[in-house]
Amino acid sequence: MEGKKILADNRKARFNYMVLDSLECGIALQGTEVKSMRAGKFSFTDAYARIRNGELWLVGFHITPYEFGNIFNHEPVRERRLLAHKDEIKRLQRKVDEKGLTLVPLKFYLKGGIVKLELGVCQGKKLHDKRQSIKERDDKRAADREFKQRL
Repeated sequence: MEGKKILADNRKARFNYMVLDSLECGIALQGTEVKSMRAGKFSFTDAYARIRNGELWLVGFHITPYEFGNIFNHEPVRERRLLAHKDEIKRLQRKVDEKGLTLVPLKFYLKGGIVKLELGVCQGKKLHDKRQSIKERDDKRAADREFKQRL
């Protein structure tokens, strides 16, 4: 990951959803939002993306106001436009409409000083799928522990 600084990773989304595809998008941010994001003062637990009028929008994304900002500080929760090519947006629109998939933010990172977002095309997991994920994770931990003890 040369030139990338990961700001946040949505591990809960990978537990609750099966990620079928992903896409790198830019985010249209205001001035103080970038500073707050660099400081790690944002939350995207309930965030998702929506396609409206051929544009990609991020909904439910909270960026804490910049503490050294002035009266021109940004609104904490607002819909933010995601920057992607029209062909990619159309492809995502078809997937979401046909199969009932969800667009979930998976990772936020800086790439060349610009805030980027990895958007996942996800399908919700059923309860037994989540149990299977927990079992696989526990088995991997046990195997790693056993391997470490043998060394």
